[in-house]
Amino acid sequence: MKEFTTEAIERIEELIDGQHRDEVLAEIEGMHPADIAELFQHLNLRQAEWVFELIPNREAKADVLMELDEEDRKKLLEGMDPEQIGHYIDLLDTDDAVDLIQELDEADREEVIQNIGDVEQAGDIVDLLQYDEDTAGGLMGTELISVNENLSMPDCLKEMRHQAEDLDDIYNVYVVDDDNRLKGVLPLKKMITHPSVSKIKHVMETDPMSVKVDMPIEEVAIDFEKYDLVAMPVVDSIGRLMGQITVDDVMDQVREQQERDYQLASGISSDIDADDSIFAQTKARLPWLLIGIVGGIVNSLILGGFEAQIAAVTALAFFIPLIGGTGGNVGVQASAIVVQGLANGRLELTQFWKQIWRAVRIALLNAIVISGVVFLYILLTENKDMALCMAVSVSLFAVVIFATVFGTLVPLTLEKLKINPALATGPFIQITNDVVGLLIYVGMSIWMLSIFPH
Repeated sequence: MKEFTTEAIERIEELIDGQHRDEVLAEIEGMHPADIAELFQHLNLRQAEWVFELIPNREAKADVLMELDEEDRKKLLEGMDPEQIGHYIDLLDTDDAVDLIQELDEADREEVIQNIGDVEQAGDIVDLLQYDEDTAGGLMGTELISVNENLSMPDCLKEMRHQAEDLDDIYNVYVVDDDNRLKGVLPLKKMITHPSVSKIKHVMETDPMSVKVDMPIEEVAIDFEKYDLVAMPVVDSIGRLMGQITVDDVMDQVREQQERDYQLASGISSDIDADDSIFAQTKARLPWLLIGIVGGIVNSLILGGFEAQIAAVTALAFFIPLIGGTGGNVGVQASAIVVQGLANGRLELTQFWKQIWRAVRIALLNAIVISGVVFLYILLTENKDMALCMAVSVSLFAVVIFATVFGTLVPLTLEKLKINPALATGPFIQITNDVVGLLIYVGMSIWMLSIFPH
């Protein structure tokens, strides 16, 4: 792993600006493509393009392209013609090639595909583009080794050697029948221990784990984690082997999904990076901020209708932040636990009502403790004002119950509606709990003030 200090970056920038080709080439020679991609993050577009042209071979250039962040890659590709891009795609695995093509404008995709030299790869890419990018089909690659179940071990080894010439890595050897349906996996150990077996179907491991082309990526990631896999075959609806997914592709998708969920939970409506334009960042942040303003205005209207009670018992105003803050925190906690459970597969939608009932019991325990503590505090510090004690503590009790159930219900409902449940851990929960919590507090205070003398 290459470490880039400020001094090193400044020196490289000086070499680039001075057009010192040999010196810059010496700096990047032997560098891993991921390190070159990291270097590009410190350079402006002109400098990055100049260094990219210095990279000695097309294979290394293609690898650097795939290591770049999507935005940096897009800027670099904008300066290339379709023929150049097609040549780089020629050198990529099909799953990476599809990812790159999907980032291009619709108008450029067809022209780029036409400039791919390997007709067979171009056909595979066109086939893969049919699948939704958030499914196993959109994530898989077609580079793999598959052998017919009726081959003898010597013939199998010959076939493997032939197919392996075009592969960078070999994870599994898949065994198929005459119709290309997946029948098993052939462990390398069996090749060593059974060198003269008549047919490989007699030693293969049957019923291999696989995923369907339309399985969502989130479910694929759960299987990889659950079974500690490095690769998994992908089959169509009738069991034909279509490709394979490798763990590095899954990890990339999981990381991207986590970044999207974190931003969504923070009230950012679209995927942005720290170096995006001011306009793009403002556009992504503004919607939920405006919704928050609306929530604040609603709260002010509620308090306006409560003005007489606050004037009569000024201490009621002191506990408004407590009510709002507690409701927001409890709601976000409840929703975060549900979102996490849905993401890691430990919580199923079939457990909908079971999870709601569980949330109610948790809420009751939390509510009893929280409201009890606050009741005692007010009783000891506010001259035993029973109206105030009951208004605040009973309101807190009700708010904790509502916030917990609501925070559990919303992500489960969103998941059922095929909407990203991470939305439920952000401002939506906090704003709703603020408004509802204040309504509960106002209603409860009016009621308690009418019951207890003050």
